Amino acid sequence: MSPARNTHRSDADEQRFTRLAETTGPRVLAYLSRRVDPPGDAADVLAEVLATAWRRVADLPADDEAAAAWLFGIARGTLANYRRGQTRRHALADRLRAHLEHRLREAAPPADETVAVRDALTRLPADDRELLTLVAWDGLRTDEAAALLGITSVAARQRLVRARRRLRAELDEATGPTSGDRGPATFTPMDTWPRAPAKR
Repeated sequence: MSPARNTHRSDADEQRFTRLAETTGPRVLAYLSRRVDPPGDAADVLAEVLATAWRRVADLPADDEAAAAWLFGIARGTLANYRRGQTRRHALADRLRAHLEHRLREAAPPADETVAVRDALTRLPADDRELLTLVAWDGLRTDEAAALLGITSVAARQRLVRARRRLRAELDEATGPTSGDRGPATFTPMDTWPRAPAKR
């Protein structure tokens, strides 16, 4: 088993490290800026490079040129870690995006029904419209929507019942009477909107 690294840092270590950061840091930043996407992240990567170098300051070469090469070596390793992290994050984002798109396609009503609901919503009072969309589209429970809107749960439940009734009336008026075997219009806010799993 190798002996533990001496983590004590002297004033001389600090001075050497500060000089290295001041003289070579700008060069390393330029190196990173050409390789990091987006380039604005280069400063964050440089901060990680310097943090790693400070933890390993006992290995800092005495020769200035060797010290610069040492810092570039740390930058190269840190850049590789950054790129691997970016790849994992992008892959995760792609999987999440594909999953959400699939769920939305499954839940989405026919386009004509979506248009009818949206048109009907525009004819409702703003407070009713906001409460309906928070519950039906954003998946909030009634008490959660109430807290967001700054009203009591009781008031929210009463307003939601009234808003659903108004929306149904708007939809019935828009679709008009039906005839033959088609039966009555069946638009309802909960039937025609993408929605989250039901919550108690």
